[in-house]
Amino acid sequence: MSARILVVDDQAANVRLLEARLQAEYFDVCTASDGFEAIEVARNQQPDLILLDVMMPRMDGYETCAKLKADPSTRHIPVVMVTALDQREDRIRGLESGADDFLTKPIDDVALFARVRSLLRLKTLLDELRYRESNAAFAELHADINEEQAEGYQAVIVSADPRAAKRYATALPNSVTPSCYTDPAKAVAAARAGTDLLIVDLTAADYDGLRLCARVRSDAETRQLPILAVVSPDDVAKAVRALDLGVNDIIHRPVDAGELNARARTQLRRKRYADRLRASLDQSLEMAVTDPLTGLHNRRYISSRLRQALAGANNGGAPVSVLIADIDHFKSINDLYGHEAGDHVLQGFAKRMHAALRALDLAARYGGEEFLVVMPGAGMAEAQIAAERLRAEVADTPFLLEDGTDIAVTVSIGLAQAQVGETFESLLRRADVALYAAKHDGRNQVQAAEASAA
Repeated sequence: MSARILVVDDQAANVRLLEARLQAEYFDVCTASDGFEAIEVARNQQPDLILLDVMMPRMDGYETCAKLKADPSTRHIPVVMVTALDQREDRIRGLESGADDFLTKPIDDVALFARVRSLLRLKTLLDELRYRESNAAFAELHADINEEQAEGYQAVIVSADPRAAKRYATALPNSVTPSCYTDPAKAVAAARAGTDLLIVDLTAADYDGLRLCARVRSDAETRQLPILAVVSPDDVAKAVRALDLGVNDIIHRPVDAGELNARARTQLRRKRYADRLRASLDQSLEMAVTDPLTGLHNRRYISSRLRQALAGANNGGAPVSVLIADIDHFKSINDLYGHEAGDHVLQGFAKRMHAALRALDLAARYGGEEFLVVMPGAGMAEAQIAAERLRAEVADTPFLLEDGTDIAVTVSIGLAQAQVGETFESLLRRADVALYAAKHDGRNQVQAAEASAA
C-alpha cells in the first residue's frame, strides 16, 4: 500500500532515518522540522498520514496535533505521535489531543509499518465515503470526525479472565454500556446483534483471539465494527498480525484505565463519523431517485427499472405490464382550492397507490399529476385488476383537506403489456394512447392498449 507520509521532527537525523525507512517500503515522504511548518505542509500537500514528534521547540507535538485536528482541511489525516516519552500521562495526553496512535522510541519497524498500514486502510475507507457523499446529489453532510455522542454506545468485551473483562468495562467512558463474555462464540453473536466497539483480549490461551478478530472482519454484519485488541507488550508478532487482520487499535497489558478510555473514545468517535457518512450517503442516493413531494420513485429511476424489466422479458423472462394514471381535472383542483390542496391530493393519491398495488409493483410520479407503475410478472388480466382497484379506491373516497373540505377526485388509467421484442418507447406510447382513450371516453376509467402491429 503506497501513500504519502509527512514526517515531523526538529532533529534532522531522526527525519532522515524515518524517511529512509519509509522510502524503503515505497512510501512517498514529505518532511517538516516544526509544528508550524507541519501544519502548512499538511494543508498544502494533504498527506495520507502524519508521523509527529512530541518534543519540538516553539510548538510541541500535542499543540500541533490539536491544531491539525481543529482544521477542517486536515482533521481527517491520521496522526501518529512518536516520542521518547513513555509515561501514561504522555500517551493519554497525546490521544486526547486527537492523535490516532502513540509510538515510543526506539521504534520497531515491523510494529510501525503494521500500524501505518492499518491507519491507511481506515483513511482510504473514510476518504472513499467522503468522496461519494460529496458527489452524491443533494448531499448535506453535518458529521464531524471530532464530534462525540453523549450516550448510547454499546461495547462487547471478550476475555477468558472475567476479572480482567470487568476492569476493561469499568475503564470505558460513561457513554458506553459494556457486555462481558468469556465465550468467543457468544461475543460474536452479541457483536452481530449490534454494538459499537469490540474489545478482544488476545493474551488468553483459552481461545484463538486472532481467529475471532478475523471472523468479525469477514462477516458482513460486523465488518465495519471497531476492534480494540489487548496484547502483551513483548508479543510484537501477535500485535502485528492483529493489525494486519484488521484490528483498529492495540493496547498493551497491564491495561491502563485512562489509556483504554482514551483509545475507546477515539474508536467510537471515528465509528460515529463513518456511520454518519454512510447514512448521509444513503439519504443522498435515496433523494436522487425519489420524488420529494410524494415519496414515490422519480421518472429517472422508474425508467431505468422498466428498461431492466423489459430486457428480462425479451430474454424469455416473466411478462411485464405498465400502468399510466392521470388525475382527472387536476388543474381545476389547483384553481379552486389552491396549490397546497393540489399537493395534498398528490400525496394522498400516492398513498392510495401503495394500498391498491401489489408489493412488487414499482410506482413513480412521472410528471405533474401523471404516475407510472411498472408491474413485473403481471399479464394484462392482473394489470387490469390492479388498475381497477386503484381507480375505485380514488373515486369512492373523497380527499379530505386539513380544513375539513372534501375533494372528489377521479383518475384515468391506461394499460399496456410488453410484447416480445418491444422497446421502452413503444410500450410507453401504447400505454399513453390507452390513457388518452380513457380520458376521451369520459374519464374515471381504465383502458387497455391494443397490441402493436407486427
